[in-house]
Amino acid sequence: MDYPRESNIVLIPTRFVWPYGGRAVYISGSFTGWTQWPMTPVEGCPTVFQTICSLPPGYHQYKFVVDGEWRHDEHQPFISSNIGIVNTILLTRESDFIPAMLSPQVPPSVPGSSMDVDNEAFQRVVRVTDGTSPESFPIISEADLEISRHRTAVFLSTHMAYELLPESGKVIALDVDLPVKQAFHILHEQGISTAPLWDFSKAKFVGVLSVLDFILIMRELGTHGSNLTEEELETHTISAWKEAKLYLSTQVNGLGSAVPRQLVQAGPDDSLKEVALKILQNGVATVPILHSLSSDASNPRLLHLASLSGILKCICRFFKHSPSSLPILQYPLCAVPVGTWVPKIGEPNRQPLAMLRPSASLGAALNLLLQAQVSSIPIVDDNDSLLDVYSRSDITTLAKDKIYAHVNLEEITIHQALQYRDDPFSTYGYNNQKCHMCLRSDPIHKILERLSQPGVRRLVIVEAGSKRVEGIISVGDIFRFLLGI
Repeated sequence: MDYPRESNIVLIPTRFVWPYGGRAVYISGSFTGWTQWPMTPVEGCPTVFQTICSLPPGYHQYKFVVDGEWRHDEHQPFISSNIGIVNTILLTRESDFIPAMLSPQVPPSVPGSSMDVDNEAFQRVVRVTDGTSPESFPIISEADLEISRHRTAVFLSTHMAYELLPESGKVIALDVDLPVKQAFHILHEQGISTAPLWDFSKAKFVGVLSVLDFILIMRELGTHGSNLTEEELETHTISAWKEAKLYLSTQVNGLGSAVPRQLVQAGPDDSLKEVALKILQNGVATVPILHSLSSDASNPRLLHLASLSGILKCICRFFKHSPSSLPILQYPLCAVPVGTWVPKIGEPNRQPLAMLRPSASLGAALNLLLQAQVSSIPIVDDNDSLLDVYSRSDITTLAKDKIYAHVNLEEITIHQALQYRDDPFSTYGYNNQKCHMCLRSDPIHKILERLSQPGVRRLVIVEAGSKRVEGIISVGDIFRFLLGI
């Protein structure tokens, strides 16, 4: 949107951002004659709306119209006027600006604020409050933190695992004698990342097959030849792989022999807190809920696969109608010490956030997933702006059309691997179903609601507008924080 141009007046490209959601958002100000101009959603951040206006130097007032309601941004300068509360902006005099610095291509220098001006001189002259910086929000108080943790713990301790069971649904289990290749196909076709393993000879569940197993299998088989072959996968049953994995495992007892890992399971009468702790302490994605009618626990029935997302959904449902009883829900994300963040310059003892370029090899991505012990990696461009996310579960897409039979992990790039996952006619770099984002200014209750949705295991924290990666938060981070572990 351009301000009417007059001779000898330099117009300043100014970005206005409304990061608080809505269906239809407009901006109205002294520079529009108080008419409403539409704002557009930022790609990948449907709750963030923006527009760029070319304005002359001077003092301007503006408001937002969100779903027909007049609103102002409380995190930007505002005053009371004859038309109500309005936001204000003061652009410095024309002579203070250098024309070369007015290019719209210059990245905004106030990350994530509701108003970014493409001019560094503006930042030196006018003090603008950054609506999304940690300093702008009160850090959660110890009292609110303790209250939130206590009430969450009470809820989790007094509600049972059977509350996680859906009214209808299916749970898939695999026979340990099934060929690995067939199991690979089943996980991909069913869109699941884990499945319990049933041993008919023992008449019980003996473990879980997960996408991590396939990552290890591909790395192990890849060391014996230049390419994985369908025949190599065909010769391995799940039980054979588990035995081989036992020797590769780093879990060793005092005698130096391999220690088999026991199945982590729960019963329908276990508390939600017990289930959550089992998931976190054992580093697993799901826990089978098993029930047996016999006293010796033989022939157990598989009722459900419990996950942290399902437990989080119960928390959201319980506190939805009394959010004030959980003070943390009203705080913005940046006010709560949770998640993994990109370290600031000069910040000591902060583990760097694992990120990769789309040109990196798939082998490098798999190695990083294992070494960093993370479930996903943000894929970014040269400016660290988010393009996509590569997750452990994406490895199952190599089962499609038997791609694994002719893939070399060190030659295929992440860009190519993502194309196998995405629609072949879409351009690489963004996938609505896999790449879930949020802002540091988003309130915790919105973060929890999004993480409790099916298929959403983590949110990438991005800067509004540029989508520069600022951090990542997972459902596991939420539970470790709430449970104080």
